[in-house]
Amino acid sequence: MTIQNKAKWLRFLILILGGGTIYKLANLKDAFYVPMQEFMGLSHTEIGVLLSANAIIATALFVVGGMLADRFDTRKLIPVGLLGTGCLGLYLSTFPPFSNLLIVFSLLAVCADCIFWPSLLKAIRNLGDDQEQGRLFGLLEGGRGVIDTLVAFSALGVFIAMGSGEAGLKSAILFYSVIDILAGTLTWILLKSGTTQSTVKAKNGLSNLLEAVKVPGIWLVSLNVFMVYIVYCGLTYFIPYLKEMYGLPVALVGAYGIINQYFLKILGGPAGGFIADKQFKSTSRYLKWAFLALLPLMGVIMLIPKSPGFIYAGMAATLSFALIVFSMRGVFWAPMGEVGIPQHITGSAFGIGCLIGYAPGMFAYVIYGSILDHFPGQQGYNYVFSLMSVLAILGFLVSSVLYQTVRRKSTVSGTVGAAQA
Repeated sequence: MTIQNKAKWLRFLILILGGGTIYKLANLKDAFYVPMQEFMGLSHTEIGVLLSANAIIATALFVVGGMLADRFDTRKLIPVGLLGTGCLGLYLSTFPPFSNLLIVFSLLAVCADCIFWPSLLKAIRNLGDDQEQGRLFGLLEGGRGVIDTLVAFSALGVFIAMGSGEAGLKSAILFYSVIDILAGTLTWILLKSGTTQSTVKAKNGLSNLLEAVKVPGIWLVSLNVFMVYIVYCGLTYFIPYLKEMYGLPVALVGAYGIINQYFLKILGGPAGGFIADKQFKSTSRYLKWAFLALLPLMGVIMLIPKSPGFIYAGMAATLSFALIVFSMRGVFWAPMGEVGIPQHITGSAFGIGCLIGYAPGMFAYVIYGSILDHFPGQQGYNYVFSLMSVLAILGFLVSSVLYQTVRRKSTVSGTVGAAQA
């Protein structure tokens, strides 16, 4: 391995460290959904409102974040986002009133989704050529899964060690906060000592944004991300589903939540990247068929009897569904290379993509949560899971259009052989 390659993969590992820690606080519900209800006094709808507030601010600022990533040094923006997130977590551990929680979750979006995320995506894309994008983004998702799982299980251990009560939840939040601050400090030191970025400095953020808006492929990729993400949002409700339908203990619900939301990234992200690049020869083609594969699995989930004797069958089915979704998340940004996005507008392109693609976070959790609050028990979950199935069908249609667009571009350019659907 050359010195240049070693430096490339060192930067990649540093970026994974930040990407695997920054969202722990905003996604506290992944491992601590039930404790948030019990010790912070939050309902399904209130948790959904917090997540939606976070997503609304994030969505409003994604384009700004993309402009910042094109205009300023991403090696500085990335650690600033991490440090800000950690400081907000220190206050979150005091269990402030709901009105203040709304402010905290909104500011978490500023740090993570405006300052950090577009800069991370740009930095990852700049590490390799178009033929490497599926693998790079897949490995990013898998690497984040490793960090996610280690940090989340450690936080769960802190929660259990402190009695699995209110003190345990506060301690877990403090743990997440300290990890973010440490990660921010490390990335500040290590990224600044790396080689200078080779990308061309933007003339100004607005000109790049206007250029990016005119690229049709950006809008198709963004809509495809939207469809993956709105199905992904539904994975959260597998957690209370197992507790309410199968009687899974709270501590095990937390462990399942970590596996469902984090550990599967380790498997799904890299698997999706390598399968898309090596077997399907196109990430857009892989996404098309992955959407279709979700439908029979959801049918199995809904048909499994709801009794303690079938708990392992329920866990296996929901985790299999989630694994496919995470394989899709691992590569859903890779088509940016397939549709021919110029390098110098990468930040703005990802800003637009995040604006549209992550928009479901503004409303999906509120919709899913409201359904469960208005239709308690199995009926509510049947409605949520049926809705997710319909959305998967729409995702299949969107991915099909994206894949046909990529095929036409490949045929015209003559650079890539068209794969058969």
